[in-house]
Amino acid sequence: MQGSSVELNDLSDEILLLIFKKLSKAEVLYLFLGVNQRFTRLVNDSIFTNRLTLTKGFADGTFDRLDSQKLERFCLQLLSSIRHKIEWLSVEASSMEDILLCTSYPNLYGLGLHDKTPLTRLLQDKITSIVIDTILSEDTFTKGAKRADVFAYILILFSKLESLHYGSSDWDQPLFQIPPTISSSTLLELHVILETFTDRLYLLDGRFNSLQKLFVDVCRIVSPRIIIDNQKQIPGLKHFSLYSERDTDKYNELIVPLIYRMTNLEELNLHLVVYCEKRFIDGYDLKRNIISRLLQLNKFVFNIRSCLPLNDQAYLSSNEDCQRSFNGFKNNKIISCVDYFPDRKEGQCHIYSYPYPAKYYEYITNNFQDGLFKYVREVSLYDERPFEHEFFIKIAKSFPFMEKLTVYNNKPEMNKFDERSKDDNRHLSVVQYPYLRVLDLFDVHDDYAE
Repeated sequence: MQGSSVELNDLSDEILLLIFKKLSKAEVLYLFLGVNQRFTRLVNDSIFTNRLTLTKGFADGTFDRLDSQKLERFCLQLLSSIRHKIEWLSVEASSMEDILLCTSYPNLYGLGLHDKTPLTRLLQDKITSIVIDTILSEDTFTKGAKRADVFAYILILFSKLESLHYGSSDWDQPLFQIPPTISSSTLLELHVILETFTDRLYLLDGRFNSLQKLFVDVCRIVSPRIIIDNQKQIPGLKHFSLYSERDTDKYNELIVPLIYRMTNLEELNLHLVVYCEKRFIDGYDLKRNIISRLLQLNKFVFNIRSCLPLNDQAYLSSNEDCQRSFNGFKNNKIISCVDYFPDRKEGQCHIYSYPYPAKYYEYITNNFQDGLFKYVREVSLYDERPFEHEFFIKIAKSFPFMEKLTVYNNKPEMNKFDERSKDDNRHLSVVQYPYLRVLDLFDVHDDYAE
């Protein structure tokens, strides 16, 4: 290699990179990493280190494990020097343990596994925890079917599995339906995104009888089309989280009865949008329907926005009424915000435990009480009263990491002209959103576009 190294050293960086790109990434690293300072600098480029395949490929498309000499050098010398750069590893099954245990990979998010022998014999008694992030390019129906197949295959393949995080970076359609025949007697913790409330009932009908922690994101909470056993108690469940962005009118019909079944629940998280008939969901409702039923509950985190039609009611609850309903709550701080929209003939009550953990904060009105919301990335503003300049300053301070802002308001600002008339040379301060990438304006007055 010494003679070749001398000749290659005479070439420019551009020519060397063209040569390196003709080789596999593993070959480039094996041959040139550590040879000299210049070669090491060139092959440390992300194009050679981000996604790395450590298998031996053949012209007919088959593969095998790396030769012992190459594998040993990668494990003892090379991988540790580029471990922070590696984001994806593809390995042959029999060399997986050597490669994964020789160093740590702090930025690794993906693992490709190639296997010539039955994978089950190698892994079924060893893997207890899996995190899967799916990205599929097919149409919506095919995506859901494939995700369901993968979910079922995982539970069959890994017989000792105790913890499964099954999500999707494909955020616009991260849904699938639970196959009604699938089960697991070992799974203790499950994080999953589902299409309907029916799929969640399948998870809790006894086929996952060891489940202790369940974190579910549901697209649609609607009544099941088929009869499912949803009366049996679920004494083993200790932690339950339900997240749904879409509105539902099945709070009393489906959600509350499901929670009743979790007799030994210790921790509960609810993120819901609920349409009510007679009254908002407030502290009284949560005490009566949830807290009084769950005697073991020691942590309750919630973010609930309930909506109510205005039908000439004799009395409408105020924000002070709602806040009083939380007297005696164990939570350190609970925020409530009650609004009424005469044009839309609807009322809204937003209650949440603070600090606010969610990524989204929707339908903020002029009654917003400020605060710091460091986890929120998407915000929407709605009111039938004008937004003034000070309101947008408050939003900027409260949501410092906001990336998307949506505004609904067709009422013009009231104070804009009064403020400017005091001094023709004075301008309102510029409101800055340093991380904002998307601004959506729906049915808004021109004042807000300015």
